[in-house]
Amino acid sequence: MKIISLFSVVRGYNIPIIILAQYLSAIFILSQEKRALNVILDFNLFIIVLASSLTIASGYIINSFYDSQKDLINKPNKTMLDRLVSQKTKLQVYFGLNFFVFLIATLVSWRAVLFFSVYIFLIWFYSHKIKKYPIVGNITAALLAVLPFFAILLYYQKIDAILQNLNNEKYYVIFAHASFLFLLILIREMIKDLENIKGDLVQNYRTIPVILGENFSKKIITFLVFCTVIPVYILIEMYDVGYMDIYFYTSFGVLIFFLLKLWKSDSKENYLLLHNILKIIIVAGVFCIVLIKPSVLLNGREVLAI
Repeated sequence: MKIISLFSVVRGYNIPIIILAQYLSAIFILSQEKRALNVILDFNLFIIVLASSLTIASGYIINSFYDSQKDLINKPNKTMLDRLVSQKTKLQVYFGLNFFVFLIATLVSWRAVLFFSVYIFLIWFYSHKIKKYPIVGNITAALLAVLPFFAILLYYQKIDAILQNLNNEKYYVIFAHASFLFLLILIREMIKDLENIKGDLVQNYRTIPVILGENFSKKIITFLVFCTVIPVYILIEMYDVGYMDIYFYTSFGVLIFFLLKLWKSDSKENYLLLHNILKIIIVAGVFCIVLIKPSVLLNGREVLAI
């Protein structure tokens, strides 16, 4: 039961999705000119993906550590399961994972060590301080969720090379994809604030629903949903994303339903449904990355030989 509890704390069900998203981004977006098999068998890329996954897992642990009282109100069933592992054990696993991330990052480069050191610190600082503040906490959470993909980008392109080639079409495509993902995650974070308003009130978390009310939060979320049109328009109309435009058009249909449901929602159950809708869109987006160049999957020889 303690193993299951620890799995729940680190949200082990999310880790495979993160790993898949990073590998698919590397194959279909960041290194299309390389052989797919070479990307998959790249040891340094494997280390970066592993380090990212373990850092995120440790982030869930420290977040659970600081939010234990709030989660007892907002998520009583999950919290009771999570509490089968003591706070002391959680901290031991947290420091152990981060130390291991530091060690394996040294196998790649000093840049990797620096990146993950900063990433670990930012996750801790967010969990300890920033998440209690409106807007800044939401934006920081969304940025932290996107950062692992920035690690993959930095692996393939050093910062100086990126700065010297800012007109490269690839960077605009990457930025547009990242912007769409960032907006979806930011919307999800604001839905979570609506979902967890009771615990936030008790623990004095200054979220937007607590300070300005649920109605104002819904207005901001509606604005953010309309903002997703910008990166999607850039991707579909200006660049070649293969058949992934099907995903974007479908997402818009789902987001319209999401908005209609949002303005009718007034309970934790309603907000949980909206939260799950956003999760489905995000996870579907991960699998739909293959639509950028589906021939890689349809033709087995291309996977092995391109």
